[in-house]
Amino acid sequence: MGNPKAFLEIHRQEAGYRPIHDRIHDFGEVEQTLNTHQRREQASRCMDCGVPFCHWACPLGNKAPEWNDALYKGDWELAFRLLTSTNPFPEFTGRICPALCEKACVLNRFNHEPTTNREDECAIIEAAFREGYIQPRVPVRNGKSVAVVGAGPAGLAAANALNQMGYAVSVFERNEAAGGLLRYGIPNFKLNKTIIDRRIKLMEQEGIVFCYGEAVEYAAISSQLAPQFSAVVLATGTPTARDLKAPGRELKGVHFALELLSQQNRVLAGIEYSKEERITARGKDVLVIGGGDTGSDCIGTAHRQGCKSVTQIEIMPRPVEGPDDPQNPWPNWPRTLKTTSSHEEGCTRRWNINTLEFLGENGRLTGVKVQEIDWKPNPDGGRPIMVEKGKPFIIKTELCLLAMGFLKPEHPEYPANVFVCGDAQNGASLVVRAMASGIEAAASVHAFLSSK
Repeated sequence: MGNPKAFLEIHRQEAGYRPIHDRIHDFGEVEQTLNTHQRREQASRCMDCGVPFCHWACPLGNKAPEWNDALYKGDWELAFRLLTSTNPFPEFTGRICPALCEKACVLNRFNHEPTTNREDECAIIEAAFREGYIQPRVPVRNGKSVAVVGAGPAGLAAANALNQMGYAVSVFERNEAAGGLLRYGIPNFKLNKTIIDRRIKLMEQEGIVFCYGEAVEYAAISSQLAPQFSAVVLATGTPTARDLKAPGRELKGVHFALELLSQQNRVLAGIEYSKEERITARGKDVLVIGGGDTGSDCIGTAHRQGCKSVTQIEIMPRPVEGPDDPQNPWPNWPRTLKTTSSHEEGCTRRWNINTLEFLGENGRLTGVKVQEIDWKPNPDGGRPIMVEKGKPFIIKTELCLLAMGFLKPEHPEYPANVFVCGDAQNGASLVVRAMASGIEAAASVHAFLSSK
């Protein structure tokens, strides 16, 4: 702890976002950066707590006090070494992680001005790439091979860890490029895809083989991959989105959120679509069903496509305003109202709204019939009971995006050398948790193969 008074003398300073009138016209990253002096000042605010709740809250076990102290002292290379000792891809988490560590920071409990860990780690890894601290590391091979199915956060983390242990790693990915949700679910204005390309290029230089356009079915794992490789890591995520079986679901204009998001990201990558295939919000009244991060990403994308209006509805009650959550107190994650950069760009938000029917003319969506509802306690315990409240009404809609989460996949029984990780194992969750699960799976593979 280089400056024991910094947390008293220096206030939290975030880099902030580009101005709304500027950023909604492109898909460039919305978040800005602080200069080197300001970043070191922010790192100095870390108190190096005797009990580092930031470390406790982070699924990766990041040692924020250590690398914040190195950053404050100007030792960027040491900060990089400490950061990457637990986090394989800080350039991803430094941009899109909700920063569980910051909510658990003692300064968040003290004055709601936690250390800027997320921005700090992004600054550290970008400096490492810029200064040449990052160079390909090709390990000595141990003669064993591992197949990783899925090149999302969990698969990439598992592949990276196993490769550095000396295994010959082949990654099978059904899409045309690696990244999974990072590439095809998260918009470029939050994570520019050149950041992913840079990491994949490094992993290829270190010996990992990526096989694209390879869709491996669960049933084929046992009969095809398991006999060919010493071990298999299954990291296929949660490919099935939760649907809404309301009348009119088949109307043109009703889409899963990832249909819009993945297509827009592919368009930015240079892939062309016909007018009939293209999903666009241009000139349309847009309705997003679902109040999570994916729904927020749809809002930002709709604005950049030139929508007429955006409304977001959520069936659950409005979260508490915060910053504290009486039902989930510090150091746990507060389930408070979240306003993203996309919300700031303009959006009507409503809670306790149930979707009844999709309405249309000539096969095209024109509106969605919804109804305000309420929740009452279940006398038998468990999920509260939904009750109607008020009369149904119609929201004018020409593009409706379903962002209600994903279904946890069901797996058949696999041979002993097959390991499942990430969202494929635990259901849809955070990128940082998927990465942690991938690293854990790699350790399990190593322990299994080392025992033979």
